[in-house]
Amino acid sequence: MQIKDIVKKVKQIEIRTRRKTEATLMGQYHSAFKGQGMTFAEVRPYQFGDEIRRIDWNKTARFREPFVKVMEEERELTMMILVDISASMDYGTKTQLKREYVAEIAASLGFSAAGNNDKVGLILFADKVYKVIPPQKGRKHILSMVSQILTADYIPAVSKIDKALEYMMGIFKRKSLVFLLSDFEDNYDSKILKVASKKHQLLGMRIYDEKDNEIPDVGYALLNDAETGKQIWVNTSSARWRYTFAEAQKQKQRNLEEDFANSSAEFMNINTGEDYSRLLYNYFQKK
Repeated sequence: MQIKDIVKKVKQIEIRTRRKTEATLMGQYHSAFKGQGMTFAEVRPYQFGDEIRRIDWNKTARFREPFVKVMEEERELTMMILVDISASMDYGTKTQLKREYVAEIAASLGFSAAGNNDKVGLILFADKVYKVIPPQKGRKHILSMVSQILTADYIPAVSKIDKALEYMMGIFKRKSLVFLLSDFEDNYDSKILKVASKKHQLLGMRIYDEKDNEIPDVGYALLNDAETGKQIWVNTSSARWRYTFAEAQKQKQRNLEEDFANSSAEFMNINTGEDYSRLLYNYFQKK
């Protein structure tokens, strides 16, 4: 895309996502993720009903009347968005490519976090980690992340989710909110999901186009694997072939859901034609 096209696209995404975020997501986000603990705020005179364990004994002894420590919640969190930039994500048969749809989701997540003064970071990966944007706050930072997702070179290579999660865990030790966006077309070691979900709050988001699951009858067709370059001729007029393909895709989705469930992580299956804000709202509400 040309620079002016990128700027236009980013502005369009900002307008759409900020409207959705402010109307439906921000309040649920704040309720769902309440921070990492409590921190000292002030000391005040004891009031009936205060917990005895909150008494500040030093100040109580000095003034000869009871004082208590007031604690407040540490609200600030870190959100990490991991985006698959393998070539299969640069594809779409509806109104948007997967990458454009992912950019919108990332913007909504980012604005939800920014509205609560949380930091947001981005990792772009395929067969390895290609770009890391450290967590920061603010609107300009979110829009910069959106631009990076839209303009990245989508790599013709097998996606390695394991490497992305290992890299993220190696850098970010403190518990974070982790959103993993991919079409999950490639294999991975499910053990990494268990490790990641123990250290962080993990949500896997499978982004798919309707043609990923079912291929229409178009006669003989040359199918090309965008990531490996492998090509194969198939007869899409064969009802048996189409059924076998669709069933294999359904089984892959069931396996994904099972892997995430067994890892105590969340999973979401999203068609590029769906309203992702409704799904995120339900996820935040459940949390």
